[in-house]
Amino acid sequence: MPVRMPEVDNEVLARRERIIATLRAIVPGEGVIVGEREMKPYETDGLTAYKQLPMVVVLPETTKQVSEVLSYCHSEGIRVVPRGAGTSLSGGALPLADGVLLGMAKFNRIREIDFDNRVAVVEPGVTNLGISTAVAHAGFYYAPDPSSQIACTIGGNIAENSGGVHCLKYGMTTNNVLGCEIVLINGHVLRLGGKHLDAGGYDLLGVITGSEGLLGVVTEVTVRILKKAEAARALLVGFPTSEDAGQCVSCIIGAGIIPGGMEMMDKPAIHAAEEFVHAGYPLEVEALLIVELDGPQAEVDHLIGRVEAIAKECKAVSCKISQSEEERLLFWAGRKAAFPAVGRISPDYYCMDGTIPRARLPLVLRRMKEMSAKYGLRVANVFHAGDGNLHPLILYDANKPGELEKAEEFGAEILKLCVEVGGVLTGEHGVGVEKRDLMPVMFSETDLDQQQRLKCAFDEKGLLNPGKVFPKLHRCAELGRMHISGGKLPFPDIPRF
Repeated sequence: MPVRMPEVDNEVLARRERIIATLRAIVPGEGVIVGEREMKPYETDGLTAYKQLPMVVVLPETTKQVSEVLSYCHSEGIRVVPRGAGTSLSGGALPLADGVLLGMAKFNRIREIDFDNRVAVVEPGVTNLGISTAVAHAGFYYAPDPSSQIACTIGGNIAENSGGVHCLKYGMTTNNVLGCEIVLINGHVLRLGGKHLDAGGYDLLGVITGSEGLLGVVTEVTVRILKKAEAARALLVGFPTSEDAGQCVSCIIGAGIIPGGMEMMDKPAIHAAEEFVHAGYPLEVEALLIVELDGPQAEVDHLIGRVEAIAKECKAVSCKISQSEEERLLFWAGRKAAFPAVGRISPDYYCMDGTIPRARLPLVLRRMKEMSAKYGLRVANVFHAGDGNLHPLILYDANKPGELEKAEEFGAEILKLCVEVGGVLTGEHGVGVEKRDLMPVMFSETDLDQQQRLKCAFDEKGLLNPGKVFPKLHRCAELGRMHISGGKLPFPDIPRF
């Protein structure tokens, strides 16, 4: 939904030129991008329904440059949107027409690998998979593994508290980050945590992780790296209904078994992934579970048998167990390629993200089927079944008038259902602009005011990534008395340059 902008007067243009000149002095060379064509790659993130060109793009390379850029923007009242690889699916990196887009892609170095302390110190532009690749030769890896891990960056993972297929056993980003260096909007550089496991005082590291770029800009990260398990095997288990598969998830966890990963796909997603990757998925089933067990060889072999027995009790109609590492990876290749695979069967799709208690999976899947019929839109389900993190893909055609709006209404109803059954609006994609206006479904006005007071402690002028997360933007000085209401689109009309 591009925002149409009015004509620009000379005073606004002159101000923009002053801003560009100052930014070029701070970040020389090719670090400042101003042409409309050149800024096009930054106009949207993974939520492509919303587009907006920024006023200017700046690509710093050092913490000092980030500090100087933010200090200048703070003193001049210029709004700033931090951006990693742009894989956010909630509009978290959507630019502002009168704001600076701060791209962190040049922070792409691994600064230190410390195997003795089992940590790696990296810059925020390093890709998620890049960390595992860098330590693989010594038998280590970085546990959180979003499906976009080949492209998404660790800085963006911190912003959204990303998970992945192995988060059930090994945790989200917040469980695997030990320290970070962040630059505040006033230019001050702050260090939180380090190589040690924990620190006294307020858990500011926990506050920063998942803060969606509203509190500061991360310039260095210390992550936990893990030794690869002695053995890992996966099962492909097919079911006659999605409800049966959902019940099997609850039964496995209820039996005290914590798989390394447990993912679920329904029939549309199974067919799309199989045609794309040829992973050997059964095509006659309505739902598929991928269950991975890892650990000592004897333990894995024992648990494989237990999971297979539980699956049969839950009406499984097929079960295939990986016989080699190559086959195990192939099982996962289909799941990790599910999102692009679904793109082959529909002109457009809307990727949702909500989390529910595992025991409510059968109910929620049944209700989603009813919603699909109500809206006349197909839905393919691919999600982290072990921790109840749903990723329904609503299929639509943006070229058909009203279909995008219908898909958004469908998605909103799914998220409201997640909250209704005791879940939350997001598991790992964040709130951004996508779920912003649904926040009152989950939080009271008092809850939201308290969250914004925390933001005000870091960013009293509201310059960092404004228009995201909160449906009402309170002025820090008068929080609770004066507010600016959010509209349907993320930002009001602002003069374009």
